[in-house]
Amino acid sequence: NGRDLLTTIDRSVQYIVERELEKGLKRYGAKSGSVVVMEPGGAILAMVALPTYDPARYWQYNKELYSNPNIAFAYEPGSTFKIAVMSAALNEEVVKPDTRCDRCDGPRVIADYVIKTWNEKYFPNCTATEIIEHSDNVGMVFVGEELGIDRLVEYLKKFGLGEKTGIDLEDELTQELRPKKDWKLIDLATASFGQGIALTPIQMTRIAAVIANGGKLIRPYVVKEIIGDEKKIEIGSKIEREVISSATAKVMTEMMVNAVDKGEAKWAKPAGYRIAGKTGTAQIPVAGHYDEEKTIASFIGFAPADEPKFVMLITLREPTSSPWGSETAAPLWFDIAKELFNYYGILPE
Repeated sequence: NGRDLLTTIDRSVQYIVERELEKGLKRYGAKSGSVVVMEPGGAILAMVALPTYDPARYWQYNKELYSNPNIAFAYEPGSTFKIAVMSAALNEEVVKPDTRCDRCDGPRVIADYVIKTWNEKYFPNCTATEIIEHSDNVGMVFVGEELGIDRLVEYLKKFGLGEKTGIDLEDELTQELRPKKDWKLIDLATASFGQGIALTPIQMTRIAAVIANGGKLIRPYVVKEIIGDEKKIEIGSKIEREVISSATAKVMTEMMVNAVDKGEAKWAKPAGYRIAGKTGTAQIPVAGHYDEEKTIASFIGFAPADEPKFVMLITLREPTSSPWGSETAAPLWFDIAKELFNYYGILPE
């Protein structure tokens, strides 16, 4: 008769996420969307991707819907990835929260490329904290340069890029990480703000969990117990390695809280909660160039910031109401978070 699997999925959280994502796709006119909700220790509470299919009538659906995009679809993360690069720079002490950028007064020219901020506003002499708050691409190039190619590539590997997370589900994909010898200054610049590299939603969620759990890279998992006729096998969190120190994780958490409180999405934040988060908007590469119109909007975060109950990533592919993560994925994240605060009985401060 086989054995039974007891999963980590919380049916109430899964229901809330499915319902809210369906509403969000309609509200923002997105082609598709996905959500991962995970405990900082790696237990998956909910995992949703829409549109989806009915496994009982799978033959009636397009085969492209069979794979789970949260583990089998790689995308360029855009500005959500800045939390990984900034964490690395803080951990190596090449920048501090109050370090000022002396290269942030206008566009940067690197090789044949011109790098601008997303809204073409510039913040001369801004601090590292303000770089995250403003989601400043030019500022992140400065941070990347302070870190350097060797250390950046080392931290990308530490954060799990180029390797599978090891989640106990079929079909997991990972993109190979470019060998260090092939990196150029323009690659360092674009990677610092999350373009030119690719990862899966579960990999991005795991990166945020490093900050949420005090600096450790964990293995995500869906099965917490295997129940046989004669014995039970319990499966719990597995720590792969330490990526950043607990002190660095605390500093990065405060920078993310500041980004939520003062950044572009502050209008949608639930009052009275400390939420650590970061918006993302990435252009989609098409036939060797980036499509100016099509984006993947996203928001990564965890809450409550000081004792996180959950880490959550939302991605929306090609939203038509607005291309920006701050106007689509972020308010949807906050809508779901409000429901989760109610469900878990987490009161505002």
